[in-house]
Amino acid sequence: MTELRTDRLVLRPWRASDLAPWAAMNADPEVRRHLGDLLTREQSDASVARFRAEFEERGYGWWAVEVRATGAFTGFAGLDRVDDGLPFGGLEIGWRLAREAWGKGYATEAARAVLDFGFDTLGLPEILAVTTATNLRSQAVMRRIGMTRDPDGDFDDPTAPEGPLRPQVLHRIARGGRA
Repeated sequence: MTELRTDRLVLRPWRASDLAPWAAMNADPEVRRHLGDLLTREQSDASVARFRAEFEERGYGWWAVEVRATGAFTGFAGLDRVDDGLPFGGLEIGWRLAREAWGKGYATEAARAVLDFGFDTLGLPEILAVTTATNLRSQAVMRRIGMTRDPDGDFDDPTAPEGPLRPQVLHRIARGGRA
């Protein structure tokens, strides 16, 4: 599995030691605010098993993110296929960090490394990002990495309950558009 390094972060394969802090993130209402229900430990562990299997199968997916200076697990970042049933297709970039990592520029730094991998290694012509219309922090990261909102691609997530998780916004970046 490819490992990505930035000045402050390592995007690496998942380890058994990541399971507890990952489960804690998935049980944090603030971390999950724009994602839906909290996850149980079993659901959280199962997600890591899926991440590992998808990475093995495709050669890309969700990397665990570690802070280089401390070795601490701080979340994930990576690429995934856009969910079936959405009005567009392609690969989507994403990230999720523990609350104590917010506001330090880690999401932007990790996202730039993932964009480089997607464009330079996978040769993608375009990368997408989707989030809830209310997730202004993620939208700010999208803009910082050079993505542009595509209002024609905004949609209501049919799998989300009525409310703030249903309206979704789409951002795009083409190869050569990196910030």
